[in-house]
Amino acid sequence: MLAEIITIGDEILIGQIVDTNSAYIATEFNKFGISVYQITSVQDEKKHILKALEEASGRAQLIILTGGLGPTKDDITKLTLCEYFNDTMVLNEEVLQHIEYLFKTYISTPISEVNRKQAYVPSRAEVLQNRYGTAPGMWIEDKDKIFVSLPGVPYEMKELMSKYVLPRIAEKYNTPFILHKTLMTYGLGESAIAERIADIEDSLPPYIKLAYLPNLGKVRLRLTAKGPDKKVLEEGVKEVTARIYDTIGELISGEEEEGVLEAVVGKLLLSKNKTIATAESFTGGKIAEQITAVPGASGYFVGGVVSYATRTKIDILKVPEELIEKHSVVSAEVASVMAENIRSLMNSDIGIATTGNAGPTKGDSDAPIGAVYIAISSDKGTRVEHFSMGNHRVRIVQKGVHKALEMLREEILKF
Repeated sequence: MLAEIITIGDEILIGQIVDTNSAYIATEFNKFGISVYQITSVQDEKKHILKALEEASGRAQLIILTGGLGPTKDDITKLTLCEYFNDTMVLNEEVLQHIEYLFKTYISTPISEVNRKQAYVPSRAEVLQNRYGTAPGMWIEDKDKIFVSLPGVPYEMKELMSKYVLPRIAEKYNTPFILHKTLMTYGLGESAIAERIADIEDSLPPYIKLAYLPNLGKVRLRLTAKGPDKKVLEEGVKEVTARIYDTIGELISGEEEEGVLEAVVGKLLLSKNKTIATAESFTGGKIAEQITAVPGASGYFVGGVVSYATRTKIDILKVPEELIEKHSVVSAEVASVMAENIRSLMNSDIGIATTGNAGPTKGDSDAPIGAVYIAISSDKGTRVEHFSMGNHRVRIVQKGVHKALEMLREEILKF
């Protein structure tokens, strides 16, 4: 089965926002054996949308639209769908009641006629009730084609996809099974990993594919199995996975299906009944940000200090001035004290600290750009590592965060 995705909105085309909706939809479709033939972004302009609909319907059986469902005049998706299907708009009372409820409960400004007009939908559309917003989703069947229009707000779109669209597609179509397993590796580059597992890759069964997905200090190994027999796929993926673990198990930090690395770290902290605090300099709070992005992080994350300036390290983290003068603010000695003192200050089981020079200037340190120190302190002792992470500021910060989480996982496993 082929699908096409049409994203509507000038904000995408001028680079004001990044189209994450298409990536999510394509990922979910892939799980159902649905191939996305094309992704198109179009302006909030009727002729452009009509042309995109006509072309997509000539290639695909399932057409998903996102965006253009707001209350303002530039949101023209519903009117354009009416023209495309030679349809008229009708008031949906259930949607109207929902909009009025949202305004009464959550929105301080009075509801206007413009907002009430969002309750109008094409007469042949089946409404997909949007509990998070005022713009409903719409499901329209035309001959052997399905057209689904969803709001562009990502969390609203995802809710409608998971609650209505995907279950209905699963019921309506007999799609092949597709299984994915993604192994998260750290500490070795893509080409080096490929060399070590070359024999495994060369002997893969025809229904399993292996992809390498490198990104700033980590490489994801994605196994994809596709076929009519789910049990055969599961057994095949299990066997290949075991072989990869036997060959490069020391590089594997977990499996993406378990969650991103910060989620894996969180599960480990909960299972060991341990807490963590962060003291960050060049990473600017991004370690704490990623840790706390995981639901339930309050069960193990105590708090953190963004000690970006040298004076903050001295005043808040109590790093001795003479230590900084002797070894530099970017040093193993300073990183160690930061980790030890944040652990003491926050009364946590583990303290992790970063100090480094991300550039473009050297700041208070003579350390070269890219020089990074990451320290972890626990009752097992204090461990500090030095890295040289290149000369690109964003890359240095992101690699630093990844490496810190990797070290944190290793530390937790000691308990």
